[in-house]
Amino acid sequence: MRISKKIKIVFAILILMLTVNTYGQSNNFIVILDAGHGGKDDGAKYFDNKEKDLTLAVTLKVGKILEQTPNINLIYTRKTDEFIELRERAKIANRANANLFISIHCNANRNPTGNGSETYVMGMTRANMNLEVSKAENSVIFLEDNYQTTYKGFDPNKPETLIGLQIVQESNLTSSIDLATKIQNNFSNSIAIKSRGIKQEPLWVLDATTMPGVLIEIGFISNKIDVSTLESEDGQNDIAKAIANAIISYKNENF
Repeated sequence: MRISKKIKIVFAILILMLTVNTYGQSNNFIVILDAGHGGKDDGAKYFDNKEKDLTLAVTLKVGKILEQTPNINLIYTRKTDEFIELRERAKIANRANANLFISIHCNANRNPTGNGSETYVMGMTRANMNLEVSKAENSVIFLEDNYQTTYKGFDPNKPETLIGLQIVQESNLTSSIDLATKIQNNFSNSIAIKSRGIKQEPLWVLDATTMPGVLIEIGFISNKIDVSTLESEDGQNDIAKAIANAIISYKNENF
């Protein structure tokens, strides 16, 4: 069976994308842990709790578990109470050429009965923005010495390369949904905070990162039942295990 020239080009682009994505990396799986809010940005505030404090506590606990897992490299957008701009959070992930981006938040609602955890993936309504980010991030190639040899003709300005980027973009969304499913399944099976499922929304920090990623709402800070789990050491440990175990499972299946 003859393979069309177009299919050959697509396969070649995928190989080139793999070359670009792995260039300069170790053999480790790179995970970005992003504790939502921080510094002058408190996030939601209910029952004497600030979202920025709860997200940081859980994020550090997730990191502590993952640090004990072989071949995982962690990068934190923040490890203290500091303000990090959204665009810088995305840049940290893109500069590291990370394998996963994990952003941790707490939900809130004026209706105090709302409760449960949700995991968000990139909304396709802004997928084109993410594609433009991919093109922009890859354009730095031209600033490197001997880029023609290093990247074997990869050119983010060529139409055939755009096809490759689109394929990678679709693959990232599929991978994000896979990870989100693992996270929510773990929430359903292991902690007091119920699962509200997976949602797809055009959240900027997910749209601006060029790898699979999720934003996790670990519970409602505005709900008394959820917050009793969110503010407790045992509750935070359970939430962290649910997230970390999902990441480890995803890594083992895909890396």
